Amino acid sequence: MAATDGLPLVFEGPIAIVGGGNVDPSLLRALARTGVMLVGADGGGDAIGEAGLVPAAIIGDLDSLSDRAAWESRTRVIHIPEQITTDFQKAIYSTKAPVTLALGMTGKRLDHTLAALSAVLQFAPERKLMLVDEVDVAFAAVGPFGFEAAAGERVSIHPLVRVGFVRSTGLFYPLDGLVLEPGGLIGTSNAATGGRVEIEPGDDTPWLLILGRERLWDLLGELG
Repeated sequence: MAATDGLPLVFEGPIAIVGGGNVDPSLLRALARTGVMLVGADGGGDAIGEAGLVPAAIIGDLDSLSDRAAWESRTRVIHIPEQITTDFQKAIYSTKAPVTLALGMTGKRLDHTLAALSAVLQFAPERKLMLVDEVDVAFAAVGPFGFEAAAGERVSIHPLVRVGFVRSTGLFYPLDGLVLEPGGLIGTSNAATGGRVEIEPGDDTPWLLILGRERLWDLLGELG
């Protein structure tokens, strides 16, 4: 199948792009039950299959997929041979969805984790993206963002690049007038004071909001 046939795949609801890293099968099944469509990024298709599910599509250079022929009889398999981008990037640029989760993109290998963060920075201005692992959910926010949080709840704000903040409310350590950047000041392990948290950066530079994974469902509802 040519890489450009019928692409991008357009989804009306949220999707979860699944990679070959650590993936919780029970979370995949829970996402599928709520109507989140699953897309395998190359070998991530096998992770979806191991959870007893069939992905809506499998996208990548297919060097990690266990049995391409078997999968082609069950779902759409899209071979994109170019080696300039990762399979995660291929899956992003080959799909459109109102919200995109990414599972199995972090953990096993540091280079894969760094590549996933680079992809998030690249696509955040045009996509609502969330990285999900065993512990955390990291939403790539662009511009102001607000949410409800319990008193004492961990709220980390991580700069993917240099980003200045105008103000914040509801955080134990306010961000008012601060500039965060890799290699400089970062916002690890801040905490909510309870109630509404509002964070306002000075421009549309992407930044990561990192919460516990249990907040995944709340964020999905918030981003809708």
